[in-house]
Amino acid sequence: MQIKKYTIKGSRRFSNYWWASIIFIGGIGFFLVGILSFLNLSLDNIYFIPQGAIMTFYGMTAILISIFLWYTIFFDVGSGYNEFNKRDGTITIFRFGFPGKNRILKLKYNINDIASIKISIQDGLSPKREIYLKMKDKRQIPLTKVGEPISISEIEKQASDIALFLSINVEGG
Repeated sequence: MQIKKYTIKGSRRFSNYWWASIIFIGGIGFFLVGILSFLNLSLDNIYFIPQGAIMTFYGMTAILISIFLWYTIFFDVGSGYNEFNKRDGTITIFRFGFPGKNRILKLKYNINDIASIKISIQDGLSPKREIYLKMKDKRQIPLTKVGEPISISEIEKQASDIALFLSINVEGG
């Protein structure tokens, strides 16, 4: 086998669909309550105009955040692949970004420039479990997806598979 390819899941994750929906529904609720309060149409006849303005502001803010999340889901920002090609001697890192001039990120590296595969594991409140390509010039290029933490055994397996495929070492960090 001369080519190994790992697909990276971007913004189209269940958690993003969930939060975009919940924030949108909550934002609509806040916006409607704010407008009704501002227009003195509240159900319990509380005529407090500043409260209506604040509720409308919170509602609009939530709706805008939700639109941004749906935008990232629609364009699948962050998705792509990592391709290790021994036949050509290249490693390709491909990701989709936001629409525009720089929507596509495609980086190519020579396999001979890779020093090792580095695993970085940090536990705690916001755990990080990442795999990096460590270059001979000391640069570190991330290979793992952002967001959902991967299990330690899965990280170790993927890192060892890549290192074995490229005939290089794995190091911890």
